Amino acid sequence: MYAKEEVTYLKRMAVQIRSNIIDMIPPGKVGHLGGSSSIADILAVLYFQRMRNLDPRNPKNPARDRLVFSKGHAVLAQYAALVELGYFPREEMEKVKTLEGKLQGHPDMEKTSGIEAVTGSLGQGLSICSGMAMGLRLDQNPARVYCICGDGELAEGQIWEAAMSCVNYKLDNLCLIVDKNGVQATGTTQEVFPIPSIPERLRIFGWNVVEIDGHDINQILSAFDSVEKVTGKPSAIVATTVKGKGFPFAEGKAQFHNVALNEEQYKECKAIITKMRGEVDHE
Repeated sequence: MYAKEEVTYLKRMAVQIRSNIIDMIPPGKVGHLGGSSSIADILAVLYFQRMRNLDPRNPKNPARDRLVFSKGHAVLAQYAALVELGYFPREEMEKVKTLEGKLQGHPDMEKTSGIEAVTGSLGQGLSICSGMAMGLRLDQNPARVYCICGDGELAEGQIWEAAMSCVNYKLDNLCLIVDKNGVQATGTTQEVFPIPSIPERLRIFGWNVVEIDGHDINQILSAFDSVEKVTGKPSAIVATTVKGKGFPFAEGKAQFHNVALNEEQYKECKAIITKMRGEVDHE
């Protein structure tokens, strides 16, 4: 359905995002590896194929599509994409989560070019996005708004208030992406706060819902194509993903939600990245 060259390019960018994430958390520096790497493939499609009118020389271009990381603790993945687009120098990655750096532990629109909102207090991003989407519609601006939430984050009541509001105002220029990796800070979502049948709940609220494998580039592309054609209601892409995707020692494990890698783990990650690149290039 999609050109092999395009899919291969996006796979390469997903590998580069994961590589940049690892570069930002060298041994001894705590960072959210698990939830950042689970969303890398979707971010590759969003930033390098889907989102329109992005320009690091004019980051506030009114025509730009907007992306808000409601699960702001995973912002390393967003930084990893923005640096490839030229929103800030690569040297900034060395200063992540330091007072002298532009890249803080949660998104900060005042410090970092390309960030649309201050997030990280979970549950607030969809409300912010609904306001953005309404504002764009009032301005007759065709830009779209994307909001990334974690499945653990859906325990926040504000998410569901915003979900009702989005349907009430028929915000078809808004797309919610649920990173359904099944693991949160202290355990699995099933253990901590189970929410059965997320897609069906959203449908009951009135959303158009697409379910995908969040690591399959073709499925991700198809989902975004599909939701752009929907009118009269907001859309949600519920993406089944793997926490820590790409790094086998971390996959599906809550202890790698927010962690400092040791030297051995860091070297293993670097070796895995090299292997990933080789596999993509030889497909």
